[in-house]
Amino acid sequence: MKILARLEPLIEEGLIDSVICQLMSGKEAMVYMVRSGEHALCAKVYKDRNKRNFQHFASYTEGRRIKNSRRARAIEKGSHYGRIAREEGWQNTEVDMLCRLGMAGIRVPKFYNFFSGVLLMELITDAEGNVAPRLNDMSLTPQQARYYHKTLISHVVQMLCLGIVHGDLSPYNVLVDREGPVIIDLPQAVNAAGNQQARMMIKRDIDNLTSFFYRFAPDLAQSDYASEIWSYYQRGKLPQAHLTGLVKSQNKPVNVGNILQAIDSANRKELAWQRHKQAKLNGYSAHY
Repeated sequence: MKILARLEPLIEEGLIDSVICQLMSGKEAMVYMVRSGEHALCAKVYKDRNKRNFQHFASYTEGRRIKNSRRARAIEKGSHYGRIAREEGWQNTEVDMLCRLGMAGIRVPKFYNFFSGVLLMELITDAEGNVAPRLNDMSLTPQQARYYHKTLISHVVQMLCLGIVHGDLSPYNVLVDREGPVIIDLPQAVNAAGNQQARMMIKRDIDNLTSFFYRFAPDLAQSDYASEIWSYYQRGKLPQAHLTGLVKSQNKPVNVGNILQAIDSANRKELAWQRHKQAKLNGYSAHY
């Protein structure tokens, strides 16, 4: 196989020995199977920004902290250096997420190295040692669907407890090995407290998963974990939450009498204020 130019520096540095094959080409990167010693690894080669098909880039970077003030100013101005720094920040976010989430026990690929814009990480395989399938390509039993759904909801909760929202979670960004789901593709992960769209993103993530799973387990269609999870998160009670997927609706009857009384009170106050203003205007005119 012809060696991709972007992978040559890793061969020269001895980080990998050879390129075995291309696994996929996505909207933000190309992924290759590579060999390093006796091990097969996964090499993610990020595409240049002008070749990526990832929409609303700015909405994902909102709230990200940049410690270097010079880099922050350059990114804000959109200079050449700023664009490079922005790309590096995008890629470094995935490295950071793999390390943080992995240490927290969330199932993501193991991080090995990041060099020259290429991320080296664990190659996820199935029970037979083949490349693990994406969740979207699988047909599940109702029991599997419920189990995988429950597992991924648990990971979403664990991530949010760390202040992280995946932001692009779907059946396309989940691999399934012999133990179950593994979450991938994390450069767009957002700070839950610093991004105003975090609530919308976590709802979209969960809706994407549920829409897939209820094809195999129709009872999941009635669940609303997103609203429940965010409610616990806002109240600081998420780590201890017992999730049911159900959100209690407010079915208390409306007290029409109280509403009419409030309206009448507001009208009387407004009339009194108008009379007061008119009296002042009349007094002002009489004075002159």
